[in-house]
Amino acid sequence: MYIAKDRKTQLLFKELFPFGGQLKETNRWLKIKELLPWEELEEKYKNYFSHTGRPAKDAQLIIGLMLLKHMTAKSDEEINLELQENIYWQAFCGLEHFETERLLDSSSLAKLRKRLGLKFIKELEEETYKVLIAKKIIKGKGLLVDATVFPENIKFPNDVGLLNDVREWLIKQIKEIVKETGEKVRTYCRKARKVYLNFAKNKRKSKKAIKKAKKQMLQFVGRNIKQAEKMILTLDEELREELRKKIELAKEILNQQTEMYREKTNRIKGRIVSFNREYVRPIKRGKSGKPVEFGPKGALSYVGGFLFLNRFSHENFSEAKEDVVRDQLKNYEEKFKKKPPSFTGDKLYGTLKNREIMKEEKIRGSFVALGKKAKKGSSYNQWFKKKQKERNRIEGAFGNGKEHYGLENILYRGREMSEVWVRTCILGMNLKTALAKI
Repeated sequence: MYIAKDRKTQLLFKELFPFGGQLKETNRWLKIKELLPWEELEEKYKNYFSHTGRPAKDAQLIIGLMLLKHMTAKSDEEINLELQENIYWQAFCGLEHFETERLLDSSSLAKLRKRLGLKFIKELEEETYKVLIAKKIIKGKGLLVDATVFPENIKFPNDVGLLNDVREWLIKQIKEIVKETGEKVRTYCRKARKVYLNFAKNKRKSKKAIKKAKKQMLQFVGRNIKQAEKMILTLDEELREELRKKIELAKEILNQQTEMYREKTNRIKGRIVSFNREYVRPIKRGKSGKPVEFGPKGALSYVGGFLFLNRFSHENFSEAKEDVVRDQLKNYEEKFKKKPPSFTGDKLYGTLKNREIMKEEKIRGSFVALGKKAKKGSSYNQWFKKKQKERNRIEGAFGNGKEHYGLENILYRGREMSEVWVRTCILGMNLKTALAKI
């Protein structure tokens, strides 16, 4: 159940209250607070709760904490502690009196975040950007586009390590069931652990050593899966179904690794690289130092100093494809009620199809001219060079987001929650950009 707080009735004798007349209006958190449409957000927020039961936490408190977390790159525990100490944070979150007691647990914030999910974050983005555009803080100028990968919080994967993660989980489940049934099962867990540790401790691993260790781990995991499948039959239906899903994932990893071992290759379609985050895929980007990244890929646009996420996928895709480009143009038009005057991307975007789209939409595309090379000093050459220099801004925004706002390391777990993390990080970054412009 959600009960809205009365925010319209003015307090009598404000000067008697701790916040009355004591907060500086020039404080950054109070300035950002004025940029957010709290009433509209509360209307959206209350739709995620029933009309009966225990009253839910205040919308401004929860939304405020979610934004503060990503604007400051702090953990749930840290923002809860700082909320108790920082009067301006409390004002940002809609409190009228200074509270010294803990307002909610970190686990409660995590549960509410999952409850609200991706749909609410998109609504939060939409309502916030409407206000920023209406106040002319975000101005519809030329459109810069590019793509990047947002790395997930997983260890660097290798085949033997992945199989060992699967094996350790299976052993844990088998031992817990054995405690209940008393049945004796030979899992070879000590021998398997010794094999893995001997392999992991070896700094220089030869191809022969890798092949041998992988073969042994495949045998251990195959045996443990058969044992686990047999033993879960003794459990109740609900728990059995939950474990079966995870065992099916273990079998899929085993099948993939067995096929790669037999074919003597490191590639396979839909390759799983993490047992705990099975949706993560390797994405090859070809960058020096990071030829392969592990996380979702995003196609983004940059307008007037602000970054927007247009497409998000855990599977690799080409950011220069016709449907992606059309989505970016459509999103721009929905936000600014007009078409962009120009479209700037790297060489990848200069396909014939994209040139046709720009001609059709009457948008000036910053692409390398086809046909005979233009003369030096021509107006198009000068404009093209200017736009390509501007394109560096979107690369700078990626670097800023990854360095200061958490885009380099997705901590939320789950296919949908990964996108929640990225969108909230970008929204937090955009609010800080808006602060600098007012």
